Amino acid sequence: MNGGDAAAAAATPSHRRLPDFLQSVNLKYVKLGYHYLITHLLTLLLLPLMAVIVLEAGRTDPDDLRQLWLHLQYNLVSVLVLSAVLVFGATVYVLTRPRPVYLVDFACYKPPDKLKVRFDEFLHHSKLCGFSDDCLEFQRKILERSGLSEETYVPEAMHLIPPEPTMANARAEAESVMFGALDKLFKFTGVKPKDVGVLVVNCSLFNPTPSLSAMIVNKYKLRGNIKSFNLGGMGSSAGVIAVDLARDMLQVHRNTYAVVVSTENITQNWYFGNRKSMLIPNCLFRVGGAAVLLSNRGADRRRAKYALKHVVRTHKGADNKAFNCVYQEQDDEGKTGVSLSKDLMAIAGGALKTNITTLGPLVLPFSEQLLFFATLVAKKLFNAKIKPYIPDFKLAFEHFCIHAGGRAVIDELEKNLQLQPVHVEASRMTLHRFGNTSSSSIWYELAYMEAKGRVRRGHRIWQIAFGSGFKCNSAVWHALRNVKPSPESPWEDCIDRYPVELVDGFATHNNTQQ
Repeated sequence: MNGGDAAAAAATPSHRRLPDFLQSVNLKYVKLGYHYLITHLLTLLLLPLMAVIVLEAGRTDPDDLRQLWLHLQYNLVSVLVLSAVLVFGATVYVLTRPRPVYLVDFACYKPPDKLKVRFDEFLHHSKLCGFSDDCLEFQRKILERSGLSEETYVPEAMHLIPPEPTMANARAEAESVMFGALDKLFKFTGVKPKDVGVLVVNCSLFNPTPSLSAMIVNKYKLRGNIKSFNLGGMGSSAGVIAVDLARDMLQVHRNTYAVVVSTENITQNWYFGNRKSMLIPNCLFRVGGAAVLLSNRGADRRRAKYALKHVVRTHKGADNKAFNCVYQEQDDEGKTGVSLSKDLMAIAGGALKTNITTLGPLVLPFSEQLLFFATLVAKKLFNAKIKPYIPDFKLAFEHFCIHAGGRAVIDELEKNLQLQPVHVEASRMTLHRFGNTSSSSIWYELAYMEAKGRVRRGHRIWQIAFGSGFKCNSAVWHALRNVKPSPESPWEDCIDRYPVELVDGFATHNNTQQ
């Protein structure tokens, strides 16, 4: 095209130009077609072979079949040996294969309305606690951009003036959260506490003696030979770790139930100093907890919601930066809090990369794995500038439960995994309505999806969480039926108001209050 033609083309109104067909082709459908072709390639190749076998069998003379039968009769020893091998192999397979683990139901704790905290109330209490003006302004900015609403909950001890972070109040918070969730779980599943054979409790920052698991055993009079575990100091990813431990126990102990309780305790872990890196948890962490009922009983498959398919755990604790990026310590004034490093997001990104590299081959369709491998080979052999292919995890999962640790965490995963807003909606709305409830946030997110009626039979759910250490853990679930929300869901009285549209952490319209 010469200069005059270029000028004429530039002067032509855009609506009168020919469409750019390369840009207008909907690559999504091309990719779906490719995915279908590669995934079903073996089936498509076997169909002609099966057709040939059927045709040849139809042409077989009955006399040939009779001769084959007589041949087998005269080789009875060979037939018996082959049959014995087949029976032995089948027996070994049945005895050694992993037992299926079902999620019968789960319950999330919803605190009473009196524990809700508005931003102005939060800042007023902080001022009375002696925070400097600079730190008050810092907390105000964090709150306004956090993505949290003014309906989140803090423990009763923090509503008092002055606050009373005593051991008794911390125990009271733990009891109200754990027992509140467990009461609902036992009530609506009909399972008796005496039938529970495995109990796993995770709470990172509050580990009294007797333990939290012992408190549950005492409250519900669980049986004396129960296998109980109490996980502490493992951060917000400990909920997936607890599920993994329960799954391992259910591989060993037949026909039993396992209960997983995930929570965090705020009462004794509120920071009262003026170091900004330790003030962020005050602004984000809120009261919450969940109780999950797992089973390896075959009879429970009919009523279970989900089956556990995979758990992938990644630990970066060998690296000093990763180990120190979320660190509980005392400031210069001797006040204890959890410090968050500026390298946190970069470290989380590295842990995520390692985790999905392990998870990918387990869940991605063969088409995506082939594209990833081909791009990797081309990058190594031909051109180092070729961008690595990012697998499309939307082909592996219908739903994503991303730990609601904060806006930045959700934003980064949405960007790096190339997700759509609907895929991170549950995470954003959970952060907005309940705040960062630590390891239990992934269960509030799953409850949101159920309340919206989005989980259908055959759908796959990816729960992914990050925690101190530094850890990134994933759990993959498969829906066994069209899932209805559990009774007394935490979203029961507010799901009609969601989703709310958020811009820079703010709701764009005032629908966060009833």
